[in-house]
Amino acid sequence: MAQKPSIPKGTRDFSPVEMARRNYIFDTIRDVFRLYGYRPIETPAMENLSTLLGKYGEEGDKLLFKILNSGDYMRGVDMSMLENGDLNRVACQLCEKGLRYDLTVPFARYVVQHRNDITFPFKRFQIQPVWRADRPQKGRYREFYQCDADVVGSDSLINEIELVSMIDEVFRRLKINIEIKLNNRKILAGIAELIGAPEKIVDITVAIDKIDKIGLDAVKEELAERGLEPEAIEKLTPILLIDGSTAERIEKLSQLIGSTESGRLGIEEIKTVFDGVAKIGIDARLTLDVSLARGLNYYTGTIIEVKALDVEIGSITGGGRYDNLTGIFGLKDVSGVGISFGADRIYDVLNALDLYPEETSSSVEVMFTNMGANEATAAMKMLRTLREAGIASEIYPDTSKMQKQMKYADALGVKYVAIVGETEAAAGVLTLKNMTTGDQQEVTPEQAIAIIKA
Repeated sequence: MAQKPSIPKGTRDFSPVEMARRNYIFDTIRDVFRLYGYRPIETPAMENLSTLLGKYGEEGDKLLFKILNSGDYMRGVDMSMLENGDLNRVACQLCEKGLRYDLTVPFARYVVQHRNDITFPFKRFQIQPVWRADRPQKGRYREFYQCDADVVGSDSLINEIELVSMIDEVFRRLKINIEIKLNNRKILAGIAELIGAPEKIVDITVAIDKIDKIGLDAVKEELAERGLEPEAIEKLTPILLIDGSTAERIEKLSQLIGSTESGRLGIEEIKTVFDGVAKIGIDARLTLDVSLARGLNYYTGTIIEVKALDVEIGSITGGGRYDNLTGIFGLKDVSGVGISFGADRIYDVLNALDLYPEETSSSVEVMFTNMGANEATAAMKMLRTLREAGIASEIYPDTSKMQKQMKYADALGVKYVAIVGETEAAAGVLTLKNMTTGDQQEVTPEQAIAIIKA
């Protein structure tokens, strides 16, 4: 017996109906990106492993999918490392390429590689799949799409304000209620300085970024495991518990870490962004979250994360400023800031809330019946007229009983069936049936176009 086919865990197939819904998400995001002046690019699915390693922190490096070298891939491999269990170094000898982990690092590589062809500030968007060797669970996949928008070559905080506005516009169109959380990496650096552990900034950010998932006590335990002294953890605790309005949180932070250089700069930047967004106005809830770190080493300023308010799921959008990322590839002093929409999680949210417009359920508006060779020929001439008017249409390919053809149209969610029998073919008309109401009328193709578009 043949083995039943399957797909890797953490990946998914999508049916035509599901693809119509996903394209609704992609089209909505793409329209907003263009509205704000961003232009599309694409990068390869795989990058040189040297491009990816070291850009996502220790935990991120572990989640990179590595691609085995072709040919004699064992040539030159130090077998003693394999015997000693040094699997990561062995993997790097076996693999020169890897699947991209996100779209930001490949974008930074793109900017450096094509810098002579780019006009700065450079605003780009990118909608492509990424891969992570993560443990699959609800809302977390090994293959998923990101929809990124970044601007490089500008230090202005206007970019952050625009990105927050763009996030609000996307989710307003999708009708998803959201909370946009902001923080600043300099605030986190100020906190690390205040508690006397500036060298532990990475350990601190990795741990506190999990506070929503594992709780404060578990975060404190992890901080202790990462080598923070009990006194430092006690100093950190009240900062993580700061509450009140945004203005009150900023004031409390200013009192606590404003004496540190990094903390002062971070507070100034976050206040500028909040004030700017308030002046233009958005629908979404905007809050300051001092525990927000996002666990990525390349962020240097503003950090952004978006949560859906009506569905229990992880972050559905995130991003931030990364002043030093292109410097890793040899291009110094090019600041960047960007956001990434998690299309797969947004898809899950829309499914849970059933927020898709009715028209996304079917890509075909009209199906012509097939009553015989002569009638099919007449129908196909009319079909061309409808398609030229921009109406998605098809003809049933086989001459079958009307009941079978109607059942097919109903299964696809087709709105109208165009019946072309011997009488209609001779007169150059069709009988247009509304599949929702059951009403039908004899009309010309031009009249049918007017009815369908109305």
